[in-house]
This record gives sequence, C-alpha cells and structure tokens, in this order.
Amino acid sequence: MSKQKDRDDLLLVGTGTPMGEMMRQYWIPAVMSSELQRDGAPLRLMLLGEKLIAFRDSSGRVGVMDHRCPHRCASLFLGRNEENGIRCVYHGWKYDAEGNCVDMPNAPPHQDFKDKVKAKAYKVEERNGLVWVYMGARKETPPLPAIEAALMPEGELQINLVQRECNWLQALEGDIDTSHFGFLHTGTMYCAYRPAEPGQTYWRFANFLFPFWTQTPQGPFDRVNTRAWVPMDDTHTMFVSLSWRGSPTSMRPLRNGQMVPGSRLGFDYLPNTTDWHGRWRLTQNPSNDWMIDRVSQKNESFTGIASIHGQDQAVTESMGPITDHEFENLGPSDIMIARTRRRLLRAARSFAKDGKVPPGVDEPGIYTQVRSGDFVTDAKIAWRDAYDMQMRAAVRPLQQAAE
Repeated sequence: MSKQKDRDDLLLVGTGTPMGEMMRQYWIPAVMSSELQRDGAPLRLMLLGEKLIAFRDSSGRVGVMDHRCPHRCASLFLGRNEENGIRCVYHGWKYDAEGNCVDMPNAPPHQDFKDKVKAKAYKVEERNGLVWVYMGARKETPPLPAIEAALMPEGELQINLVQRECNWLQALEGDIDTSHFGFLHTGTMYCAYRPAEPGQTYWRFANFLFPFWTQTPQGPFDRVNTRAWVPMDDTHTMFVSLSWRGSPTSMRPLRNGQMVPGSRLGFDYLPNTTDWHGRWRLTQNPSNDWMIDRVSQKNESFTGIASIHGQDQAVTESMGPITDHEFENLGPSDIMIARTRRRLLRAARSFAKDGKVPPGVDEPGIYTQVRSGDFVTDAKIAWRDAYDMQMRAAVRPLQQAAE
C-alpha cells in the first residue's frame, strides 16, 4: 500500500475509516462526571469526529447523542434539559437519555409517531467520576476496561483532562518515545536501559495499551497511573490522565534537594467555553508560543518552557495538526514508535477486512496487571525477570482495600 494510504488508515478517525471504526469497538473515556449537572446545560462533546451533546437528566442518568434533532436538525445543544429529557427548542420534540423520542407536541394525537423516532444515542457507563461512551455497533457492549487506576474509588482517583491541538497519534507517541525525556525535560540522555552503579542496570518500562492508552516510566512501580489520548477529531486530542492519589511523585529532586528547572507538574487552564473545542485548554498554547522563555532556555532549562506537560504539548503541537510521516527520518530510538504504528495498522485493517475483534475489547482484565516505572537491579537479571520482580513488589491498593 502507498505511504499516503498507511498514513490515512493510521491517523484518521472519522466514521468509516479503519482506525475510527476500530476505536469505536472500545469504551472511550469522554467526560468527567462533575462536568454534567442534573437538568443542567447540555455539553458540546466531540468524539472521533462526531459532534455530540452530553447531558445529565433529572434522575442522574447521562445521555450522549448526536447534537442534531432528528426532526429538522436544529442543535440539541440549545435544548431544554428538563423532566428526564432534552427538549428541542425549535418544535419541542423531546428525547430521553437513550435517544427515544418521548414527546412530539406539534403533532396531533392521531398523527403522533414518536415511537418511530430515535436520536442517534450511544451507550454510556459512569464509574468513579468518569463517563465512558461506547460508539460501536454491537448490540451487547463489551465490558469496561479494567484499567487499574480507573477502578480506584472516586475519592482516591485523580482525573485530569487537557486538550491538545494535534492528531491523537503524535500526541500519544510522545509517551512511548522514551528517549526524548532526557533532552526535553531534564537535559540528559538515556535509553530503555543503561548501566547504573557498578554491577547494576537502570531500567525504564513503559506501556502502550490498545487503542490509545499509555503508561509512562517516571517513578517507581508503586505509581498507579494510566493516560488516554482520545481523538476528538483528526486534529484535536483530549488527554485523560487517571492516577491513584496515593501514588508517589513522578519527579524526584536533584541531589541538592532542588527540583529540575522546568519540571513543574500541574496545569494552568484557559476558561472553558461552549464551542466544540472549548474544554480543558491550556494557557500555554500555539498562540503564545507555549510561553517559551528564551532567557530561561539559555540559563536554566533546556527548553525554556515551564511544566512537563507544557513541554510535551509544545513539541507535539509544533509538528502541525497532523504529522507528515514522509518528512520523518526515524532512528534506532524510534523502534517503539514504528512497532506501535504497525501494530495499530494491522489491528485496524484486520477489523475492517475480517471483523477480527481488536486486542483487549473482550478481555478487560488484560489492562489491570500492567505497570510502568524505573528502577535499578543487579546487572545479571534479565529484563523480563526484572519487570516481574517489580510487579510482585509493587503496592496494590485495590488488593489491600479488598483485604
């Protein structure tokens, strides 16, 4: 196949595309529960290139559906969220959280056909402060993925959302490109493993999980943290970070006790707006060159950009809305990038051609027993044994809570 065909199949997520149809087989983390209030204003929501609305009805149920009223296509974003349904302000047709038309007030009783009208609504599940959406065509939805962080009780789960102005894959690849960490964030170079003290090896383990989940290797294996790179459309991505509040910090101080310049954690947001791309935008953005400080770049930090996420945001957004893969020159440190692209392409095309269920869809537990992190071991220990040792020793908050 042509490189352009590979690129399109890999990056584009709209209805009918190989990657978009594959992603629709998975539950997608879409909205924080706190963003939707009972009988509150509907929320514009962009997922996989589809313009949707999300709302919480009078009973607390969440509805996610096409924003267009099936009657005359007026936007239900303008609708009245009242009495367990969303009512279109154009002619008053009303829909419940499952998309069923429950009222057709401008039609006389003998011409009422509301039982034959249904808005395009998606299955929704809510768990521990996060709303998940299933956009596939299955009659019976698969189980929610048993991602360890997402199973934490709501009070112990930290959820962060950040929008990024670029394609989902180039955003995700920043997490699985481990060799960038030293330059972009701290100014030293490393790879997946390297010699440490005499007779010891320093390891960094990271994970990619279908279809858009990553686990980054900063910190000990006691951290419980998984991140999603959810495609809003082909050129906008919503970063969804799920982490256990009891996790140790991912950034360690220098030997003098000070933090590395530019290693600030946390997010500074612009006020949310109601447009399709108005949620969870950072103050550091392309319009202000991500607030790069050239004096700091010369004297303190390698980039001059404050905050770890701001640095990642800057480099991936600077590539443009969609990276031109033909312009790239991948090197030895990009093996994980190349392998992940090939694996995603194979899975998307297998689903498109033969209907083969993508990895993990029907195996929710496959996500649970996976961790990432860095550590030092005896140099004689093989990589897989080193990983297994860390996994056995890692803190298991869910297991402890059950006991």
